[in-house]
Amino acid sequence: MEEKKSNQQMLAAEEEAFSSAARIKYYDIVIDKGRGAIITDVEGHDYIDLLASASSTNTGHAHPKVVKAIADQAARLIQYTPAYFANSQAARLAPRLAALAPISGPVEVAWGNSGSDANDAIIKFARAATGRQYIVSFTGAYHGSTYGSMTISSVTLNMSRKMGPLLPGVVKVPFPSPWDKLAGESDDQFVDRMYKAFLQPFETYLPAEEVAAIVIEPIQGDGGIIKVPQAYMERIYAFAKQNGILFAIDEVNQGMGRTGKWWSIQHFPGIEPDLMSVGKSLASGMPLSAVVGRKGIMEALGPAANVYTTAGNPVTAAAANATLDVIEEEHLVERSAKLGQKAKDFFDQEQAKYDFVGDARLYGLNGGISIVDPATGKGDVEATTKLMYRIFELGAIIISLRGNILRFQPPLVITEEQLDKAFAIIDQAFAELAAGKLSLPSNAEELGWE
Repeated sequence: MEEKKSNQQMLAAEEEAFSSAARIKYYDIVIDKGRGAIITDVEGHDYIDLLASASSTNTGHAHPKVVKAIADQAARLIQYTPAYFANSQAARLAPRLAALAPISGPVEVAWGNSGSDANDAIIKFARAATGRQYIVSFTGAYHGSTYGSMTISSVTLNMSRKMGPLLPGVVKVPFPSPWDKLAGESDDQFVDRMYKAFLQPFETYLPAEEVAAIVIEPIQGDGGIIKVPQAYMERIYAFAKQNGILFAIDEVNQGMGRTGKWWSIQHFPGIEPDLMSVGKSLASGMPLSAVVGRKGIMEALGPAANVYTTAGNPVTAAAANATLDVIEEEHLVERSAKLGQKAKDFFDQEQAKYDFVGDARLYGLNGGISIVDPATGKGDVEATTKLMYRIFELGAIIISLRGNILRFQPPLVITEEQLDKAFAIIDQAFAELAAGKLSLPSNAEELGWE
């Protein structure tokens, strides 16, 4: 029988063979198993999962229906490349996903292995359909780690440092982040100013008639869980339509019921994308993604332009079909909206109690809680690190974004009892910070995004 090893023993052994570029460091645990909203490390410690594997397990860990679908399909056929032949699971999945897309008219899908290559596919299909080269994306975005998706991202310098030249033809414009709002500036004035910044490239060096697509996260995920202002979204959408530019959205992090709607773009009435990327929770964390778009766009490329040996394989497609079943049968979209309101009420109360809670943005079971220095109103990275580490010590998994934002994204199947326990843990950590009882972990400088 193999000797049971501790977290530290396993991490030490892994460190000898694992690249530091492949993990953002937070806690020294090795996850062994999970069920619902609970994960367990190799030492047997349980944690309430408030991260849902970066929003890739919206149906929770090891959901029985998803597990059965994977096991049953694995016993029949694990893999035969969809690059050459259809399989029964993917053939069933494609029309289901197309029907769910927030896009009118005929819709088609193409499979990938991750959100990264789905966003690469957006670039490919947009350029092919329009005959144009330029792609416009936004600061603060995270679209993935393949070369194309990495180029349109800008959430950390480590995604471009030492790796240039990146993909040509990409232009980034400022995201309308609430932290860029000026003192005394009204919402309308803020939108006017940010839209002017959006237009500047088009007025100085970027011909609109040479732009293939604008790519945006309707609610930025790793940028801090930030919803685009409605008026700003309407303006850039109108600009795209007026200039024959495709409007593409990234739903990898915020789709699949995460925000209390199937897709985050549905928080913006009247806005309909031409292309969108889906991944993460599409197959409950199994490696499957899709680019979804209007038929005319998706037919702009010929065979072999967007094929991958394992993309849409029978096991991942079976997991995705089961995932759609679970979301529909257990009403997880509605559940996210309902429990999301409960979470909003809790964090609003915390904001009223503690002056270091600067803002709490909740969209379904999906939130970014900004931790600030009360004296300056600026983000407080040190306090955020103390809080997330204390929350971990008390038995819940939460991480930070942008240094000073707590990322709240539990599985949509979390029970109300588990949610209440998580709230009690968070409140205890907040109270201890307010009382000056928390200290930084010894490796604080290693933790989190750059």
